[in-house]
Order: sequence, then C-alpha cells, then structure tokens
Amino acid sequence: MSELLLPPEHRYAKIIKDRLNEDGSELSVLNLGPTHPATHGIFQNILLMDGERILEAEPTIGYIHRAFEKIAENRPFYQITPLTDRMNYCSSPINNMGWWMTLEKLLGIEVPKRVQYLRVIVMELARITDHLICNSILGVDTGAYTGFLYVFQFREKVYEIYEEICGARLTTNMGRIGGFERDWSPEAFKKINTFLEDFPVAWKEFENLFERNRIFLDRTVNVGAISAEQAMAYGFTGPNLRAAGVDYDVRVAQPYSSYEDFDFIVPVGKSGDTYDRFCVRNAEVWESLSIIRQALDKMPAGNEYHAEVPDYYLPPKEDVYNSMESLIYHFKIVMGEVPVPVAEIYHAVEGGNGELGFYLVTDGSRTPYRLHFRRPCFIYYQAYPEMIKGSLLSDAIVILSSLNVIAGELDA
Repeated sequence: MSELLLPPEHRYAKIIKDRLNEDGSELSVLNLGPTHPATHGIFQNILLMDGERILEAEPTIGYIHRAFEKIAENRPFYQITPLTDRMNYCSSPINNMGWWMTLEKLLGIEVPKRVQYLRVIVMELARITDHLICNSILGVDTGAYTGFLYVFQFREKVYEIYEEICGARLTTNMGRIGGFERDWSPEAFKKINTFLEDFPVAWKEFENLFERNRIFLDRTVNVGAISAEQAMAYGFTGPNLRAAGVDYDVRVAQPYSSYEDFDFIVPVGKSGDTYDRFCVRNAEVWESLSIIRQALDKMPAGNEYHAEVPDYYLPPKEDVYNSMESLIYHFKIVMGEVPVPVAEIYHAVEGGNGELGFYLVTDGSRTPYRLHFRRPCFIYYQAYPEMIKGSLLSDAIVILSSLNVIAGELDA
C-alpha cells in the first residue's frame, strides 16, 4: 500500500511523513494478507517497511469470525460439536474429544477404559496430521515443495481411518457423550496398523530432508526466536512454548483420558526459534506414534464403546426407528429436555497448537448459558508483531508458518 492509499488517520501515516522529513529515507506500508497465500488463512498484518526490513507490524483478525460462542448459547449440547470441528480443522477429533470430555465432567460421567484408549488413539492420529501439515508447509515456505508432497499422502491415510471410524474425513463430528457412536471395525484397526508400519519410514526421510539441510537451517535458525519468559508472558502453550524450553503439556500436567497410563517424553527446545519449533513438532510425532502403539497393546478386552448413560447418550438410529423407548430418549436428548446441573467448569486438552480449553457455564437449560473456547492460536498470535520486528519480510513468512496459525481457530 502506497502512502497515498494509506488512510490519514492511520498511525503509520504520521510515521512515514516524519521519517521522510528527518532524513529523506523512504518508508512504505505493506499489507501481508488478508488474502495472501503466505498467511495460511484470512488475516492481515499491516507492515511498516524500511526496504525489506520490518519496523513495525499491526495485526488484524476477524475476517472469518463466525460467532461460535454466541451460536453455542442457542444450541443444544450435541449440536455444538460441528462448531468445534471448524476451529483447528487440521486436528478436528481433538476438538471433538475435548468437548465431550467437558460435558462428561459437567455430568459426572465415568467413561470406560477402552473408550478412553480409543480416544487417545484418535487424538494422537490427529496430532500427527496437525504437525505433519505444519512442518511440511514450513518446508514449502522455505522453497522445498518435495517434502510436503511426499508426506501429504499419509494425512490421507489418517483421513481414511477417520472415515472408517465415523464416516467423515476433515470435519469429523466424531463421538458422543460417553464414547463413540459405534464400535471400531476390524478394518479401522487394520488401517491403523498399516499406518504405523509405513509412516515412520517416510517421516524419518522427511526429517533427513530438512533437519541438516543448509538452506533450511539458514532460513530457520535464530529466526523468530522468543524466550521462555516472553512466551509465558504471552500465554503460549503447546509446541511453541515447548520450543522455548518450557516442558508444559496438558497431557502430563493435568492427565485426561488415561494419558497417565502411557510412557512418553515431552520434547523441548532451547532458543524458541523457527528451527526449534520445527524440531519439537517432529519429535512429538514420534511420541504420538509410541502412544498409539502402547494404547493398542494395552487395549482392554471387550467391545465397550460408550458409557451406559441413556439420559445423555444418543441411541443407535436403528433402535430409534424401531423402539418407542429409544425414540423418546432420542427426542429428549436432541431437544434438550434432559436437565443438566447448574455449574461452572473448565476442561482443557492438549490440542495440536497447545492448550485447547472449554469454559462452560450452565443454568440448567437445554443450552449453555456461556461457552468460551480457549483457542491457543488466538493467544500466541498476539506475539507475532514482536517476533517479526526487525526481521526481513521473507523471515516473517517462515515465522508465521512455524507458529502454525490456523485461521479457523484464530477467529472462531
């Protein structure tokens, strides 16, 4: 954007005018986004530039704001699940499971151990796809398209597993209060085992392609670094915080869904730069694979796939069509006629980008009185202007990519 197109009331207009008056140097304002392939979504950064150097940045979000929290106040609990799908859509099942666990905490429902293990498997598969997309796209943003094209096929393999479990791929709407809507088929477990055999070979090759690549190192090492103190001050969680050296992981700090039954380490970095964020996500993929294997090995016998809570668990559709009792339960649950406790609770899970929290206030009615999503993207994106200040424009692209800002989660 030229100076002539800059609104005169914008704070950068005076800066440009003053700078020109002082030393004759030429500053410019550049719009990075909202519709730009490097922004990975619809959000804007107004950059004050001295040549290729970024002097200041002003972020603007909300271009796809869909008022999810307000919509949720007018929807029965089951109809809120599709909203969670559309936040971080790179790892929808984690959002789904987090929402069900929030409701189970509200209702005091004890979920069978087998269901908890199944949830762990699907959440770790989602974490793998989330990190796979983030790191392979970071490769694209540094000029290396091959790695992305190579590993992308494995995201499709995971989507085929989702499809086998629930019939959907991207926005999964997976699960129920108390468990899953159906038991997992033998084919689902077969696809998981095939994935566990084939994917590690490809992921190791992906790591070898980047982690010691001189061009990639030059583009990422000491780029967009943030200290542990700064990261915590901004409220960072997830891989971006762990890359700065803080080993906070919700799965360890506040275990849920029997995560305490599994042995895994929490990878951490040192400098909090783009390269460390890349390496932490790479390492977390290996830990997720290990957790999935452990869950399969320790899977309790039987075929339980939901808790026995007929007041809240939707009955199978074939029963609804053929049994009056099931039809009544279905009607009461969907229409919100089953009372819920008056309560104020918070539940968090370790999402692909960090602590994904659900703050729920109920007044006993069919819908939430208040529902707030703690979206990790919204919180850590506020640090982006500080992280890119003084860097080159090309650095700003890879920093944004390594943060893994997902527009759906940012705006909600």
